[in-house]
Amino acid sequence: MDGDLAGWPGLPYVLLFLEWEARFPLEWTQHAKAWGTKQSLIRKVARAGQEEAIKAKLTDLVEIVVNRAYRCKDREYVRVARAVHSAELRGRLDRAADSDSPWARRHAGYVLWLLDRPDLPNTRRVWQTWVAGEAAAVL
Repeated sequence: MDGDLAGWPGLPYVLLFLEWEARFPLEWTQHAKAWGTKQSLIRKVARAGQEEAIKAKLTDLVEIVVNRAYRCKDREYVRVARAVHSAELRGRLDRAADSDSPWARRHAGYVLWLLDRPDLPNTRRVWQTWVAGEAAAVL
């Protein structure tokens, strides 16, 4: 699957699996909970080159994920955001960063911050540093 993602027969199922988890997290957890699989699939779709239709679906997934409460392995979606980075994605992230939801503001703000710093790794330590800086800015 690392080559031509668009031509891979399993792609629709990968996207469906990730969309199921993003849109229906409780049902997904009850019936298909597989955090390692989620992480692996997100990394694969972020590495492969995408056609416009796939980029649109991945952009939708990033938007859904940043607008909900954080779930295990959601930080992996930064990889996807970097892979499909566009004005469309930035607009959606900007709206989420300005929303009434504290989850969306924080998550979208972090993704936008990392999009502006492509050489910065997306690690737990970077996340914690960003959160601490965000908190300091509010105080």
